[in-house]
Amino acid sequence: MGISIVEYVREDGSNPFRGWFDHLHAQAAAKVATAVTRLELGNTSRVKWIGTIGEYRIDWGPGYRIYLGKDGETLIVLLGGGTKQRQQADINKAKALWAEYRMRKTAMARRPEGS
Repeated sequence: MGISIVEYVREDGSNPFRGWFDHLHAQAAAKVATAVTRLELGNTSRVKWIGTIGEYRIDWGPGYRIYLGKDGETLIVLLGGGTKQRQQADINKAKALWAEYRMRKTAMARRPEGS
């Protein structure tokens, strides 16, 4: 059974991961795309967990990072990305996005059917 990867889309329609990814140079984008494929295949060996947030480390260039959350056993939510240089700010942003994701998911689960 594979892992599903989704990009978190905020209530306003913005997508933090896609916004970051779309500004990467081609070679960096290829490294990130390869990392996402590895995650889909279940390879999480490059992920370091910082509380509820995962940081996938890519040892290339400025030290690219992919920030993610795991929702259950088969869903990974991509929250954003960055580099080693902005690591702490990126982790803080990912934590805020993960909290937002969980809050929205909880609110959706409480909605009556058909609304």
